[in-house]
Amino acid sequence: MQRARYGPTQPDTRAHPPPGCILRAMIPRTIAGLILGALAALAQVKADPKDWIQLFNGRNLDGWVVKIAGHDLGDNFGNTFRVENGKMRVSYDSYDEFSNKFGHMFYREKFSHYIIAVEYRFTGEQAKSGPAWAFRNSGIMVHCQAPETIRKDQDFPISIEVQLLGGRETGERSTANLCTPGTNVVMNGKLVTQHCINSSSKTYRGDQWVRVEAMVLGDGKIKHIVNGETVLEYEKPQFGGGQVGNFDPAVKQDGLMLKDGYISLQSESHPIEFRKVELLKLIGCKDPKATNYRAYYVEADNSQCR
Repeated sequence: MQRARYGPTQPDTRAHPPPGCILRAMIPRTIAGLILGALAALAQVKADPKDWIQLFNGRNLDGWVVKIAGHDLGDNFGNTFRVENGKMRVSYDSYDEFSNKFGHMFYREKFSHYIIAVEYRFTGEQAKSGPAWAFRNSGIMVHCQAPETIRKDQDFPISIEVQLLGGRETGERSTANLCTPGTNVVMNGKLVTQHCINSSSKTYRGDQWVRVEAMVLGDGKIKHIVNGETVLEYEKPQFGGGQVGNFDPAVKQDGLMLKDGYISLQSESHPIEFRKVELLKLIGCKDPKATNYRAYYVEADNSQCR
């Protein structure tokens, strides 16, 4: 499983649409046009910095709950997740060895349409007995299953992973890759069952800060963005595939689309710091007469209008 977590980049298998009548051709074009229009509008409208929700307050872990494999929900074994000097840190100085204690820290609220952004850097040395593939490896998990549904010995939440990687001394190693624990996605019109897909990002070595964003549009498109550059796109996230151990089968309904879910940050044996974790909602009031109307919303929820 581990070696598969950063497999080769998926080849371009883009399919050409079959010929058909005008009506059949208009439907997908109309849908595609709406999606592209929404994305274009989002790119053209700059959100007020005050619209971003700070999921990390810089002082403590209020609003987050920890789940570490082999431990109960809420047991922050070894003080793995902590706040020091205004930064959220994942540390292993209290571990004798890692022993596959994969951890995830979940934000309390569920989201559907949004941009999640983190600014991170890897630091220090990997924990003893951490797997080789987990060197400078962490992730932002989106569309996660509810933390209370994760079994005590389950290693990873069923989710879509925006994989964060740091470079080794030599060789290329992209970040903001896609991994799919218990899930599948669609790329270029085809269902992708490969567990990990590399992004087109450059390699980031050392302890430099990197900003990674994921734009998540419900069960539609998801984009990975590194320092302002889009490096990976796919759509239709859904339950499926493997790479998760000891999960509750009642939670994983293969083929069911993932419309929303929780967000978590990973602990995979290498220390990492986050100086910012923020979220911009893309669903809300789309009535221009309302005081809380936002032009960049891509999904309407006019029940929020004021």
